[in-house]
Amino acid sequence: MTAWIKMISDKDADENLMKALDFARTPHGTVDNVMRVHSLRPSTMTGHVVLYRACLHDDENTIPMWFQEVISSYVSTLNNCLYSYSNHWSNARHLIADEVKSDRIEVALKLQSPQDVFDGSELAILNYAEKLTLRPGEITKSDVDLLKSEGISDGEVLEANQIIGYFNYVNRLLNGLGVTTDGDTVGYYKSE
Repeated sequence: MTAWIKMISDKDADENLMKALDFARTPHGTVDNVMRVHSLRPSTMTGHVVLYRACLHDDENTIPMWFQEVISSYVSTLNNCLYSYSNHWSNARHLIADEVKSDRIEVALKLQSPQDVFDGSELAILNYAEKLTLRPGEITKSDVDLLKSEGISDGEVLEANQIIGYFNYVNRLLNGLGVTTDGDTVGYYKSE
C-alpha cells in the first residue's frame, strides 16, 4: 500500500473508517489503494465507491462491459495513469477474450489512433473521450450530435460521459497522490 500521503490500515481504523473500508472491499475482501488513499477522509471513500459502481457497474448500462473498460483504458492512457490503465486494460483484455484483437486495440489506444481498430459508434465514443479528456472546454453540442448520428442513444451518451468523467477524476486523484498498485490485486476479479 503506497501513496504520497498516509493510508490507514484496517488494524488502525476507527469505527467510521472501518465502515467505509468494508463498503469499499473488493470481491476478494481487500481494499484497493485507489480507495484506501481516502482513509484520512472516509466520507470521500464512500462517495468514490458509490460513483465508481454507478458509472461502471450499473446493471442499467447498455454499453457492453468490455467497451466500458476500453473507454476507461483509453482515458487512462490519455492521462498517463498507469494505475487505472493497469487495472482496466486487464479487465478489457479479459472481457474481449481474444489475444490478437486485444493486442491490436492496445496498440491503437497507446498510439491515440483508435480509428485503426474501431469505427462507427465505438470510434465516435472514443473520439468524444479523447476530446473531453484533453480539450474539455472545446466540447460543443455538435460533439453530442455526432454521437447520436452514429446511433448512440441519449442514455448511452450519458453512460459514456460518466465513464469518461469518472476516469478523468480518478486518474487525477491517483497521479496527484502518487498511488501505486503495490499490494493490490490488479485486474479482473475472478470468481473463486
